[in-house]
Amino acid sequence: MERFDALVIGAGAGGLCAAARLSHLGYRTLVVERLDQVGGRASTHDIDGFKVNNGAIVIELEGPTQQTFEEVGAKFDVRPPDPPILYRVGGKDVDVTGGGWGFLLSKLTRQGAKLLNGLGAARDDSGLPADELSTADWVARYTGNESVHGIFRTMCASVFAVNSDELPARVFLTYFTRRSAFKKFGFCPEGTIGIWRCLAEVVTANGGQVWLSCEVRSVTVTDGQVTGAVVRRDGQDVQVACRVAVSDTGPAATVALVGDEHLPAEYRESVRRADRPCAMIAVNFAGRDRLVDAPGLLSFAATRRMAYVANFSEVCPEMSPEGWNLYVGTSVPRPAVGDFDEAAETELLLADLRDEVPGFDQARILSTVVTRDHWPPQRAVAGFDLSPTTPIGNLFNVGDGVKEYANGGTTACAETAKLVVDQIATRHPVGAGA
Repeated sequence: MERFDALVIGAGAGGLCAAARLSHLGYRTLVVERLDQVGGRASTHDIDGFKVNNGAIVIELEGPTQQTFEEVGAKFDVRPPDPPILYRVGGKDVDVTGGGWGFLLSKLTRQGAKLLNGLGAARDDSGLPADELSTADWVARYTGNESVHGIFRTMCASVFAVNSDELPARVFLTYFTRRSAFKKFGFCPEGTIGIWRCLAEVVTANGGQVWLSCEVRSVTVTDGQVTGAVVRRDGQDVQVACRVAVSDTGPAATVALVGDEHLPAEYRESVRRADRPCAMIAVNFAGRDRLVDAPGLLSFAATRRMAYVANFSEVCPEMSPEGWNLYVGTSVPRPAVGDFDEAAETELLLADLRDEVPGFDQARILSTVVTRDHWPPQRAVAGFDLSPTTPIGNLFNVGDGVKEYANGGTTACAETAKLVVDQIATRHPVGAGA
């Protein structure tokens, strides 16, 4: 039997942040990943020499993710574009760097001051609206301007992978007034997988292991505690013993691995209710010519569906073969939660790309990816997340299904990893018994 202090199920952003932190603290850590590479839904694939991301594309700077790398001593190769984002308003690309919300809203509507007052009020708890009010309805209180609604829609889509009428205004306002709000971010020149490889190297350098192309078949529970797992490796079932377990597979998958008989019905029902994955569509494309002038992200005030286009080649030319420029255009379908017409929603994104990106018809489409259901951009709608703790005292969830309130993306995954590892260090310190 293989014995480890900590078992981490899944090598996504949350799993690897947790594993790197655990191994850095002295826990002999095993990471088990069913795919043949790290990164999960924030990884990268090679398509004819192009480093194409299969999910998360930007990494926040100066937040929980970068803090994790600094604390565990991992290389953090993320290059920020300058400016990070432009907003296309009325056919013009507006740089709001330094001017923030006020400058952007003043470009969109005469009611900008009213909206700013609403945002300002949200900095105090008494100014936050009730959970039932959607972001779209909150904006409608101040203006009917379609461009303003479009900007808020694309922001909800970009950060939370939902439409503005699907996201509680309380979540949106909390994020943009009290959290980092992705003001600073960048791209990794190896594709997003590059930073996760660095965390995996920390695990192995500290005496841990990372098993790729392996799958946890079941988690073993004895007397109300996780004692190990059965892992399928090289065609055989291997018994693994552990003192603590961290799952980055999402709460629903964790329940399935543990088995209903080991978890109370109330908890299983809460997991079922919170299992509301979002959806996103991405078109990865390349051109010989420079098709997008924005050096980072270009967001839109008026499109059918498209939220943004990312230009990787400006700061990371290594992601493309020489002489090529690499881009991705993304959208959130309607609805983002639940069933939708995949073909029709993809065509709406393609139509937006034709309208907004001159020369797109001559571009090379590398892939069209729809993330949804069991492989979503986010496992739960922000504001409806579960706690990372479980009824089993030494079993924890990390990732975007157990986010802290009003957070999203890989930043939320890194944050949950820190919170969980802090709890493990307190409740199950290194060197203690089982």
